[in-house]
Amino acid sequence: MEGEKDERERFKQVYQLLKTELLKDPAFEYDHVSRQWLHQMLDYNVPGGKLNRGMSLIKTYELLNDGKQIPEDGRFRASVLGWCIQWLVGCVLVLDDILDNSHTRRGRPCWFRLPKVGMIAVNDGILLWNHINRILRTYFRDQPYYADLLDLFSEVEFQTTCGEMIDLLITLEGEKDLSKFTPAFQRRVSKYKTAYGTFYLPFACALLMLGEKLDDYNDVKDILLEMGIYFQVQDDYLDCFGDPEMIGKIGSDIEEFKCSWLVVKALEVCNEEQKKLLCENYGKADPVNVDAVKSLYKDINLQDIFSEYEIDIYEKLMASIEALPSKSVQAVLKSYLVAVLLVTGRRWLVLIDRSCPCIPIPEAA
Repeated sequence: MEGEKDERERFKQVYQLLKTELLKDPAFEYDHVSRQWLHQMLDYNVPGGKLNRGMSLIKTYELLNDGKQIPEDGRFRASVLGWCIQWLVGCVLVLDDILDNSHTRRGRPCWFRLPKVGMIAVNDGILLWNHINRILRTYFRDQPYYADLLDLFSEVEFQTTCGEMIDLLITLEGEKDLSKFTPAFQRRVSKYKTAYGTFYLPFACALLMLGEKLDDYNDVKDILLEMGIYFQVQDDYLDCFGDPEMIGKIGSDIEEFKCSWLVVKALEVCNEEQKKLLCENYGKADPVNVDAVKSLYKDINLQDIFSEYEIDIYEKLMASIEALPSKSVQAVLKSYLVAVLLVTGRRWLVLIDRSCPCIPIPEAA
C-alpha cells in the first residue's frame, strides 16, 4: 500500500510539471486572468478521481517489459503519456457532462455547473483536447514512435467522439423509440464511447514505447474491447443500483433515455404488459416515472441477471486471455480483469492468481 501511495505521489508530481509548462506555453500570451483560469480549470478536471487510467499505462509498460529494469527516462515518459490519457479523460468528462446535463462528477458539481463557468466549459473541453498534442510534441517528438503515437491518440479521440454522437442521437426528443435499443447497438456505443479510450489506449501506448507494432496485437485488442464493453455494462448497472456516495455521481440514464444495458436486457425479458410500462415511463425526468422503471427492474430480477452476465463474461474473457501465447500480455489483461471485477465489488469472482498485480480502472464517462 505504501509503495502504491508513493507511486501515485510521483505521478502527481509529473502533472505539476506539465501544468507549469502549459501555463507558460510560448504559443499564447497569457495574462493574469487567463492564466488563473487555466490553472483552476486544469486542477478541477485533470487530476481528479483515482488517476487509474493514467497509472494503468505505467503498470502495463512494466509488465510488458518482462520484469526488466525500466530506465528512469522511460518511466518518466510513461508517466507523461499517462497524463495525456488523463487529459483526454478530463476533456471527455467536461463535455459529456454538458451534453448529458449532469449535476455531479466525482462527488462534486460538474465543471459547467460552477457559477462563473457555464458554457465556457465547452471551450475548456476543447482546450484540454489541444493540450494533449502540445504535451506529446514536447516529450515525444524525438522518439521513433512519435507519429504512431499521434495517430493513436487521434484515432481514439475520433472513435470516442463518434461513440458519444450515436449515444446522443438516439435520445433526440420526439424520436424516442425503445425498439432501437438492441444488444448490437448497446455494444456499439460501449465499444466506441468507452472501450477504446479506457482499455485499448493505455495498452497501445505501452506497446509503442516498447517498439512494438500495434497490428501484431489485434487479437489482444479484441479482448481489450470486449473488456471495455463489459466495463460499460458495469457503469450502466451502477448508474441505477450504485450508491451515489460511492460512485461519485447521481445516475441519470433512465431520465436521459440512454441505451443502457439494463433497459436493453429488460426489453428482452419483459412481457408485453411490462414493456408497455417501460415505454410509458422510460426517458422521463419525473421521479414517479424513474421509480416505476426501477421497480420494474427489480420485479424482473435484473440484478440477478447482471450477476449471471458477470460470471459468463468473466469465464469467456479468461479463456481468451489464457489462449494468448505471451505470458506478460496475459499478466496485463488479467490485471485489467481483476480491476474491472472490483468496480462492482465482485471479489468472489476473482479466481485468478492472487500474485497478479491489479491495474485499477476508473469510472466511465
